[in-house]
Amino acid sequence: MEKDLLGLGEPDLRSRFRGCLLGGAAGDALGAAIEFQGRAEILKRFGSGGIRSYAPAYGLPCAITDDTQMTLFTAEGLIRGLMRYRDSGLIEYPAVTAWAYQRWLLTQGQHNLFDLDPLHPDAGWLYGVEALHSPRGPGNTCLSALRNTHVPGEPAMNDSKGCGGVMRVAPAGLFADSPQEAFDLGCEFSALTHGHPTGWLAGGALAAMVTALRDGGDMSDALDVALDCLSERMDADETINALDKAADLAATDTPYDEAIARLGGGWIAEEALAIAVYCALVATDFHEALVIAVNHDGDSDSTGAITGNLLGVQWGLEAIPAELLEPLELRDVITQVADDLLDCVDWQPDDAVLQRYPAF
Repeated sequence: MEKDLLGLGEPDLRSRFRGCLLGGAAGDALGAAIEFQGRAEILKRFGSGGIRSYAPAYGLPCAITDDTQMTLFTAEGLIRGLMRYRDSGLIEYPAVTAWAYQRWLLTQGQHNLFDLDPLHPDAGWLYGVEALHSPRGPGNTCLSALRNTHVPGEPAMNDSKGCGGVMRVAPAGLFADSPQEAFDLGCEFSALTHGHPTGWLAGGALAAMVTALRDGGDMSDALDVALDCLSERMDADETINALDKAADLAATDTPYDEAIARLGGGWIAEEALAIAVYCALVATDFHEALVIAVNHDGDSDSTGAITGNLLGVQWGLEAIPAELLEPLELRDVITQVADDLLDCVDWQPDDAVLQRYPAF
């Protein structure tokens, strides 16, 4: 649905950046309590409409999961990568972001097997957020790949295409100058933990869509952009077919739950992306889109998070209802990261900046 039909007007860039990260966190948190439950169990627990508001998870009334945690560290990697470029002239976004993921690994109580020390000489401010130091259902592939990282920035040596490579890369789309650059960054970041081509091509496709939406396109435009990027790459058939199927289903009157069941469970990359794209294409309301995105048999928090990323950047912060924003865990931290990701293009690596975002 076009933004003017929602009565929201055209969001500015700050609204889009905040909307993308906070919208993703809202979808993540809505799905957190039911991530490992089937649809029948969800309906039995919450009624015929499924879960519609936050439910307790991880001992909190409204908890984010590893999806949002890793998204924040992706954004940190991009900002620190830019500061590294301005400080030394080196363009090393995958390597710097890989170090950010090593800091996230520490917050989950795990350690790199090759004694990498991502806290030396300075951990930066995000690692110091105490609430991030809490395991929130981290994916086994992400944990294993990061534990076994020997040279940060090199692709993972596995054959996984789990959705953990996709759900965290929206910041690349906000940061990039063009959809093609976003696609390349998304692929590189996803490949740090997921070695199957679909595992990282789906990440590239999401990042490209976020850039297209950031620049004022609608979901149909964004989907076309992603498909164009994918058409130039080998091994993209799985991702292309999943996105085509999502678009085809969105053009029908198939019931939402049936359509999502046809797209899969969302545990693997192309399915999670396809479910989110379907939800964003059929959405007329942000809250309802998240409800559609999480009430299924699969990876509810990830499909909710990706849907929130897409609609948040398209419609802006104003589209997210207060009942989803106000109780959201780490709302202020997420807002600050979104603002920093937008504002960092105007920063120079002075002492104050480097204390928050060291250039490595």
